[in-house]
Amino acid sequence: MIEKELNLTKEESSVLQEISRRTGKTESDLIREAVGQLINGFQNENRVALMQQAKGIWKDRNDLPTLEELRSEGDRLSS
Repeated sequence: MIEKELNLTKEESSVLQEISRRTGKTESDLIREAVGQLINGFQNENRVALMQQAKGIWKDRNDLPTLEELRSEGDRLSS
């Protein structure tokens, strides 16, 4: 693991100690959990943004088969 220096206010430190006491988890574990949640949230936001950017990129293409063509091909293959 990589060590990082963390600066907290007195109130943040006090609350973190209380959460640690109540949960039985170390302060380090709680901080790692919080960082993990932050990273997951960021990655999810990024994924949603990428999907929104991709929305409609094929709308003007006319070289793709229609839904009916795909269905008839599927029906033909399953017969």
